[in-house]
Amino acid sequence: MGDVRLTLAVGDFDHVRDLTGGVVVPDGIDLTCLRFERPEEIFFRFLNFGEWEVSEVSLGAYAALISQDARDLTAIPVFPGRSFRQSAVYVRRDGPVGAPSDLAGRRVGVPAWSQTAGIYARGWLMHQHGLRLEDVAWFQAGLDQPGRAEPVEVDPPEGVGITAVPSRTLDEMLLAGDLDAIISARPPMSFERGHPGVRRLVENFVEVEEAYYRETGIFPIMHVIALRRDVLDANPWVATNLLRAFEEAKRRSLARALEATVPGFPIPWASAYAARARELFGEDFWPYGLEANRPTLEAFLAFAAEQGVCRRPVAPEELFPPQVLTEFKV
Repeated sequence: MGDVRLTLAVGDFDHVRDLTGGVVVPDGIDLTCLRFERPEEIFFRFLNFGEWEVSEVSLGAYAALISQDARDLTAIPVFPGRSFRQSAVYVRRDGPVGAPSDLAGRRVGVPAWSQTAGIYARGWLMHQHGLRLEDVAWFQAGLDQPGRAEPVEVDPPEGVGITAVPSRTLDEMLLAGDLDAIISARPPMSFERGHPGVRRLVENFVEVEEAYYRETGIFPIMHVIALRRDVLDANPWVATNLLRAFEEAKRRSLARALEATVPGFPIPWASAYAARARELFGEDFWPYGLEANRPTLEAFLAFAAEQGVCRRPVAPEELFPPQVLTEFKV
């Protein structure tokens, strides 16, 4: 019997490069890898059409589906995308929002209520700054292209209204003064192009995000690796073998980041930045697995439930099959 043939769709991250490039080979698996620059296409094609067996997916969308008792997907605790999101709030430079507390009573746009970045950002605004969701007028629209729709069904809390605007973009509405802020994983086009009238709400975001991590222990997870349930039902060992392969590829990437005298990325002092990350986050500064990420996952799932992205509270253990919750040790 030959190896199980699987196709994986994932972003072109350095920490998965040795897996997608065939340097690390998962035992018993003949893996075809599709690499994408933008994760939104991966999510859309996998969640709507199941075009491949293994896929990077939005943690927000995946958690929402699990809370709805969806049975066609499961996941392994591999987190290719992570990012703090105090930097994800954009405002007009001449607008009324100068601090997080100023968002109360304002009009705020989101690309999707279930977008993982927004869940974390709203959780920070609620729990660190006392913002009440019902005190904001929420609008949902595409960031730079009109017509984006919510990818999964959500049920916002009582008193929280979200108005869909299919004919306009969030960026357009911010520049026109029809929105006071945008919360988005990606910067709006105006910001990326250096528009003088748009800025981040938190401009010293690295300092603020580091302080948030020290206070809470939350290192936000954006994306997780999901599998079609039929694949795991047919081959239960696939989950553990994939997890080990992702772990080895990541280990090699961290070693490159720390040890390179000539950086693999065109970033001056890259190895010094990696060493700084190790000081803050520990020896494995991009951890996989449940226990190493329990504080982050518990916080995120609580945020998602209180914001109506998850229909019910979800425990971290529900996200993953039992065979990857603990690691075998001799």
